[in-house]
Order: sequence, then structure tokens, then C-alpha cells
Amino acid sequence: MASAELPPVPRLPSRRPAASRRGPRERTLSREAIATAALAVVDAEGLDAMTMRRVAEELGTGAASLYAHVAGKEELVELVIDRVIGEVEIPETVSAQQPWQEEVKMAMRAIRAVFAGHRDLARASFARIPMGENALRGSEWMIATMRRGGVPDQVVAYAVDLLSAYVMAIAYEDGLFAAEHTTPADIEAFVAEMRGFMAALPAERFPNIVALAGPLTAGTGDERFEFGLEVLVRGLAAMGGADG
Repeated sequence: MASAELPPVPRLPSRRPAASRRGPRERTLSREAIATAALAVVDAEGLDAMTMRRVAEELGTGAASLYAHVAGKEELVELVIDRVIGEVEIPETVSAQQPWQEEVKMAMRAIRAVFAGHRDLARASFARIPMGENALRGSEWMIATMRRGGVPDQVVAYAVDLLSAYVMAIAYEDGLFAAEHTTPADIEAFVAEMRGFMAALPAERFPNIVALAGPLTAGTGDERFEFGLEVLVRGLAAMGGADG
């Protein structure tokens, strides 16, 4: 089904007045071009800088021209999110070559890497349900992969949200570190300071934090991400008694 054939996307009621489209679409603009320009703004300046006016400036036109293609900021954000989801390599078909758990974990790693490369864009995914062509294609693959592994349907339904929330939260943090040009050496020094701080706390008041000062500050960001991903995927398999 092509994008034009998809049914209208459901939206939560909003108290804000709806923006109206103004006039016929300009031949020199397209939704794809607008999404590309908007993403360039995010990559250079961050999500908050991505306004209709700023994107219009990036395209060398006025904000009114954008409204002929995009209803407003909310739709612009959705357009950009789906544009970035399209950068994730999603298999065309469900594979039976390896356990579904490994397939899911590979997909989550890919999503994290793609969104982390676009500054703080992952923040825009919170409190939103992506329903663009790319998002739907990704969800379809994820659901099919877990169902192929025997995961019960209701567990699958919850898992799609859970895995997305986890990965996007990590990607958001990754993007913030990258935008602030935080180096591995900076992080290592900060972690060492945190370890010293925890170890120096009054043991009579915080005995467990003092005792675990080392473990609490151990592991790289990637190691912690993999730990969380493993916990989630194993939990999903256990809940349904699913195997590979």
C-alpha cells in the first residue's frame, strides 16, 4: 500500500487551533524536500530550533509556502521522525535464519544508532505514536518477527511500545552527549568522580550505595544498553514461553 493510500492517521484531541493549508502546493517544494531541510536544522541546531519559519529559511522561502504541504509543526515533526525511521535498515521479510530474539536485538541496535546520529530528535518520539509509511513498515516487521517466535499477541502488542521507549530514551541520551561534544575521556573522568563521591558517602546512612560504588559506576554506555536489551528480550520470551 503506497503512502497516499493509507487511511487518515488518528490524532489525540488538541486544544491548539488547527493550522489550515494555504493555497495550492508550490511546484518547487515537496514534503520530502521539507523533511530533508527540517532534519538538517535538527542536526545543526537541535529539535527546538526546528520551527516552520526556520525550515522555510533553510529552503529559501517563506513559512506560508510550507503550509501548502504540511499542516503545522506537529505534522512536520511526524514527517521528520518517519524520514529518519526510513534510514533504519529493515528487512523486507521476516527471517527464519536465526532466533527471533537476535533479530529483534539487531533491529533495536540499528534504531538506536540512527536516531543517536540526529542530535536530540529521539525526544520527539515521546508521547507520539509514529504512523508514517516507514514506521508502519518497521512495526509490521517487528510484530511478525515476535509472532514467528511464538510470543503471544498481547505480549507482542505491549513489547512494541516497551522496546521503542527503551531504545529512544537511550538514543536521546546518546544524542545529547554527541551534541555537547562529550568525549570518552570526559565520560570516564566523570564516572571516576561519581565513583569517588559514592564511596565517600556516610556508610551508616548509605551502606548499599557505598558497598556498590564500583558496580554502580561500571560498564560503558554500550554495555549498559546491551544489558537492558537482554533483560527486555529475555523477559518477553519468558512471559510467553517462546523460544527461537
